Amino acid sequence: MIQSKQNSEHYTWGNGCDSWVLNGSSNLSVKQEKMPAGTAEKLHFHERAEQVFYILKGEAMLYINNEKFQVKTGESISIQPGSKHFISNESEDEIEFLVISSPSTYNDRIEIEK
Repeated sequence: MIQSKQNSEHYTWGNGCDSWVLNGSSNLSVKQEKMPAGTAEKLHFHERAEQVFYILKGEAMLYINNEKFQVKTGESISIQPGSKHFISNESEDEIEFLVISSPSTYNDRIEIEK
């Protein structure tokens, strides 16, 4: 089945952030997400999942193990299991990105900041 934002499961998180589940199997999760300007997720880690964040539009900041990375449109960054991380939109425009996780992060998210 061909997936898009129009026909995929959708949910909101954080402060007005959107997520569309393009693939939600236990072995692989692919989500397209949108974050308004000035939003961020909470610091967390995954015990099993490796993740790739691919920026479709805009400029994201990723904080991984106390390091800060600026990731621009057309760029990606990988996060290994156990790495403490979060994505932040510190720009004045919304950002869109793909989050690819293997295996799925379902029941594999440990929040450090509540």
